[in-house]
Amino acid sequence: MDEDLGLLQRWRDGDGRAGQDLFARHFPDVYRFFQHKLGPDADELTQRTFAACVAARDRFRADSSFRTYLYAIARNQLYSYLRALPKGEQVDFEATSIAELVTSLTSRIGKLRQIEQLRVALASMPAEQQLLLELHYWHDLDAAALAEVFAIPPGTVRVRLLRARKALRARMGEIELAPGAADGLIAALSQSDSDDVE
Repeated sequence: MDEDLGLLQRWRDGDGRAGQDLFARHFPDVYRFFQHKLGPDADELTQRTFAACVAARDRFRADSSFRTYLYAIARNQLYSYLRALPKGEQVDFEATSIAELVTSLTSRIGKLRQIEQLRVALASMPAEQQLLLELHYWHDLDAAALAEVFAIPPGTVRVRLLRARKALRARMGEIELAPGAADGLIAALSQSDSDDVE
């Protein structure tokens, strides 16, 4: 008899240790199945998979291996999780990649890190430069409005914005950034250099 099926039968007969041994054999593979797709949510989905297996243990008819049965449960748990995401409710899994659905989740975390790093860099700048950048990029003030706030001519605002962006790039180069974070933020600021403030 297959070792998995033997453990399963003993588990069904009341041997809790056999159930633990069965799960221990397959836990790393199931965890890896989720980790490659969802990263930090792998723990929760692995637990859901094994909980569903416990609930359905008496329904398994051994038409397939226990391992493939477990992966079928994992697949169902994955699809349930993805359907619960904002973009996933009506998703066609034959046409949509997992990356399309979870990128928003992963990118949100990445963006929060980048924003925090940007705040650290801004906070280390001279107050006038920090305020100028924040009022322009976070509060959408154009050159004319900034000229009123800072009581300087609009042309001076443009020059100071250019200098402040360069100073911010330098600060961001000094702090520890997540891979690629500096490139994305600096690219966004560089585009601003070419789009003169109206």
